[in-house]
Amino acid sequence: MKIPFLDLQAAYLELAPELDEAYHRVMQSGWFILGGEVDAFEREFADYCDAKQCIGVGNGLEALHLILRAMDIGPGDEVIVPSNTYIATWLAVSYAGATPVAVEPDRRTFNLDSARIEAAITPRTRAIIAVHLYGQPADMDPIIEIARRHNLRVIEDAAQAHGARYKGRRAGSLGDAAGFSFYPGKNLGALGDGGAVTTDDENLAERIRVLRNYGSSIKYHNELKGYNSRLDELQAAFLRVKLRQLDAWNARRSAIADCYCDTLRNSGLTLPFVPEWADPVWHLYVVGSRLRDLLQQQLAGQGIGTMIHYPIPPHLQPAYADLKMRPGDFPVAEKMAEQVISLPIGPQLSSADQELIANCILQAELEC
Repeated sequence: MKIPFLDLQAAYLELAPELDEAYHRVMQSGWFILGGEVDAFEREFADYCDAKQCIGVGNGLEALHLILRAMDIGPGDEVIVPSNTYIATWLAVSYAGATPVAVEPDRRTFNLDSARIEAAITPRTRAIIAVHLYGQPADMDPIIEIARRHNLRVIEDAAQAHGARYKGRRAGSLGDAAGFSFYPGKNLGALGDGGAVTTDDENLAERIRVLRNYGSSIKYHNELKGYNSRLDELQAAFLRVKLRQLDAWNARRSAIADCYCDTLRNSGLTLPFVPEWADPVWHLYVVGSRLRDLLQQQLAGQGIGTMIHYPIPPHLQPAYADLKMRPGDFPVAEKMAEQVISLPIGPQLSSADQELIANCILQAELEC
């Protein structure tokens, strides 16, 4: 590809001296699990998210799973999830032994539609997971209001929303707890895998700290049946370097999104809708086209990489055949899966490449 969907090598090269220094610092320390780098990153990321607590864990899926486990949500319980999300949101619920209950998204924002939530609540419902999809915050106030009326917990799936704001407040500080992913392609990405939980609930935070480390707060004393899910020192050191650059890189993503919105306004594509209360960080720039597959092929022919997030909704995945959901059960999510395509929007994307992508899309749309 002349223009890859995401250039992770370019991201490394921009910060190479600082990342290399972090690598050598950890290697020379001789301490690789739950040490000073993790402690420092947890403090710094909690401050960044305006949260009181941060707990580094193995990845974003485990962040959500450990939140549910720490809330004692498990077999016999139900958790409301979006029908349009990456399957990890659903898997976290399944890992806890609970049942995911899908609710359709808002057709404009692609995020959980609060107007549909109450119809899905049953006596078994324990929590709502609101996903900040593509880096745009979900409309949290009505979700939280519904949850409080029904005595439910609210969990943010903030895996794509590092730095996003909702009515001026950071993602990661809006619900009872939030799960983040540091997969390399995220806005704040490690050079391997990683994740974190943020929360203001100190008791919940302490329970997650115990659960992530074999259920132990004192070595060889196991209070709980826990897990091995720990952010390692090396990734924490890399994340500390990247965290200092996160706002600047998010600003670059926002400028690219503005360029796309201006250039493609009359293209015939369905462009992202941003409510006035949202300050997204544009993890993905997702457009809609009835001729999505043809558009993707034509862009690939011009050397432009794109991706589809996500081609199969969770309810139609073989993994969830046991829930006996069929095509047509969630038509909003299914339509999105058929039409969405994600354009390159990494912070290292040059102005010339942005212009080339937009021009190729306009030409491709004409040909379609």
